[in-house]
Amino acid sequence: MNLKSTNPPLARVLGAGIFGLILAAGLLAVGRIHAAPAVFANQAPAPALTTQWQQDQPNEMDVFVPFGNAAENSLPQIFIYGPLKVRPHFDYRFLSGSGIQSSVGNQQNTVIQEISPGLLLDLGSHWAVDYTPTIRLYSDSQFQDGVDHSIQLTGGARYEDWIFSLSQGSQFTSAPLAETGTQTEQQTHTTTLTAGRALNSKMSLDLDVNQNIDLASGYQNTYDWSGLVWLNYEFWPRLNAGIGGGGGYTKVSIGTDQPYEELNARVNWRATDKISFQLSGGVQDRQYLNVAPETYPSITISPAGTNISLVTINPASYVLTPTFSASIQYLPFKDTQVTLNASRSISPSVIPGADTTGTLFGANVNQVLFKKFQLNFGAAYNIADYTETGLGLNVLPNNTLQLSLDSVGRTDDTISFNVRLSHPFFKRGTWSVFYQYSDNQSSQSGFSYTSNQMGFEVSYSY
Repeated sequence: MNLKSTNPPLARVLGAGIFGLILAAGLLAVGRIHAAPAVFANQAPAPALTTQWQQDQPNEMDVFVPFGNAAENSLPQIFIYGPLKVRPHFDYRFLSGSGIQSSVGNQQNTVIQEISPGLLLDLGSHWAVDYTPTIRLYSDSQFQDGVDHSIQLTGGARYEDWIFSLSQGSQFTSAPLAETGTQTEQQTHTTTLTAGRALNSKMSLDLDVNQNIDLASGYQNTYDWSGLVWLNYEFWPRLNAGIGGGGGYTKVSIGTDQPYEELNARVNWRATDKISFQLSGGVQDRQYLNVAPETYPSITISPAGTNISLVTINPASYVLTPTFSASIQYLPFKDTQVTLNASRSISPSVIPGADTTGTLFGANVNQVLFKKFQLNFGAAYNIADYTETGLGLNVLPNNTLQLSLDSVGRTDDTISFNVRLSHPFFKRGTWSVFYQYSDNQSSQSGFSYTSNQMGFEVSYSY
């Protein structure tokens, strides 16, 4: 079942296509769930849940070799039951933060403790499932203590010339959101099914189907289903390109449903052993169903007096949005990893009747110090545009004022910086200290904040 043992050119084409598709699907899912920047400091970097079979698939575009992990692969016999391997893990995080919003316009200083005992099950070499609850405790009574839940399932198999992969993730959280400006109960459920095969020594085909469900208590719920087809071509080893097309349907609890189509192109290039580029771009055409001209009252105020009349509004029935994603991996030295990334996407917001267009630019540097310490720097600039419909005041050419229904919205510009220093202990443990600064400037009153957060984290896993 290892592609390396078959035709090498086919393995390169198919492997690059499959992992490019999984990466793109993962970036889209993350972009959808975190259209707004995170309020809390980032958790310790953790690899995506994968099986041994998935780790064995070739991915020549990945420049980085993972830094030494504190956890060993070997397990005590008490955690092995035939093909089943049980991997317990535990994480404790202490965070002291300022500028954390308990409600719109209200920022608090609070200490947050997070306790996360989890269990990862390796179901043979092809399937894995992880469940991790997180108990979150606040020192400030303006916040409510709670328990988050995260469940992840991943797996894959090969059938004749096809390779299949399935991932399912569900998160239940009650953390403060920059998008809502308050502590928000939210459920997100993401399912991705991919399939791919080599057509010949140069061309391969990738297919994927996605379901994304976002439920926010007191806000807008969204259900999104989409599909995408990619045709890839390998120009030479370590350079391939593809074109993709597809569409989807978004159902919202408030507002109008939105079918959409998209056309994309991408290039994956491992330029040298030390640098690689993964670029994609396209356009999305999102339509709004049952949008028809409607009549609203209009008030005209002029020196001659006040006149009340009716005005017909023609809302936009579609939005054409350019989208892109880019990632650059660079290994200037053996123990130094540099990553640059950028992305732009559009999706419904949890804000009732609104869409979110998110644009992100980020940079990250990982550095090993004295063979044991790992230092991580990260910086990002995030623009979140929330567009919705509301009342507007217009100035007419004759200097009169008119009240009408216009497209209005909110824009959040966020600059963030974080640093983390980590060190392993007792073979399977890791301790970290971290600091994060976030400055969010919003065009709407009550949503701007400046936050400083620092703390430490201790984790242990089998």
